[in-house]
Amino acid sequence: MLNRFVVITTLLTVLGSFGFYEEARAQDPQFTQFYANPLYLNPAFAGAARCPRVILNYRNQWPGLSGTFVSTTASYDQYVRGVNGGVGIQVLNDQAGEGTIQSNTISGFYAYEVALSREFNLRAGFQASYFQRSLDYSKLTFGDMIDARKGFIYPTNDEQRGGKASNADFSAGLLGYSKNLYMGIAVHHITEPNESLIIGESPAPRKFTAHVGGKISLSDSRYRKSTTSFISPNILYMSQADFKQLLVGLYIAKGPIVGGLWYRNKDSFIALIGVQTDLIRFGYSYDITVSRLTTATAGSHELSLSLQFDCRPRKRKFRTISCPSF
Repeated sequence: MLNRFVVITTLLTVLGSFGFYEEARAQDPQFTQFYANPLYLNPAFAGAARCPRVILNYRNQWPGLSGTFVSTTASYDQYVRGVNGGVGIQVLNDQAGEGTIQSNTISGFYAYEVALSREFNLRAGFQASYFQRSLDYSKLTFGDMIDARKGFIYPTNDEQRGGKASNADFSAGLLGYSKNLYMGIAVHHITEPNESLIIGESPAPRKFTAHVGGKISLSDSRYRKSTTSFISPNILYMSQADFKQLLVGLYIAKGPIVGGLWYRNKDSFIALIGVQTDLIRFGYSYDITVSRLTTATAGSHELSLSLQFDCRPRKRKFRTISCPSF
């Protein structure tokens, strides 16, 4: 997660110190509880739960720094028989540097599913988005504002240029799963839309994601509640421009209580605790930074809330995905 901070900090430094900007590339917001934000992870998850589902996610990354990142998403999805697939909608708000740079995105999703065999299903998902990014010039500082003894006391003579960007964006993903195994790939920013806030071109770099996991029951399969206790090992790999991320860990569930422990590259450990019922799923995770930023960042906090509604029972053509909720 260090790259995201460095890129945006560098952008503001260039703007403030030199008064011009040609190109900078920032990475997308990342959520530790990636299965608790399934549409953001992979468009193929749209409608995977069959019944209507509402999900809220909140992440505060590095609150110990003055330029913290705060990301929030809200989504709704369900399976619709009339279109033979899952549909969904999601809104994203991301703020960097206490709102110095702000991004808003609205996305629509569609996922189509086919049964390759009696045991294995495949889903293909598509995402169309529209984003707006803005730069608040009033929160920038420039060299000509500084007095050698009194600090920032002068108005700047730098002329405001641009500060806003908007564009369409497209993504796609595949998801394959059986009873206790699931795997997927996704490509975001397929067309690499321009997101420059000032002048010139600043294409959003494509993001490639691969994830795989399994679910091992710890309960006696002879009983109906055989899935209430399980271990679920998972791996997620993500690549965007020069940023690479590898998450390795597992979930452990006992009844309604879910715990998790993860390791991200050489950057952080992640601890998770969650509660899930048939209707409500709530999770909290904390990223423990182990890099040189340890004492300064105050870690990262993330919350997720999911409401899984019931719907009229129908004869199921496809099974639901048996993956974790966090």
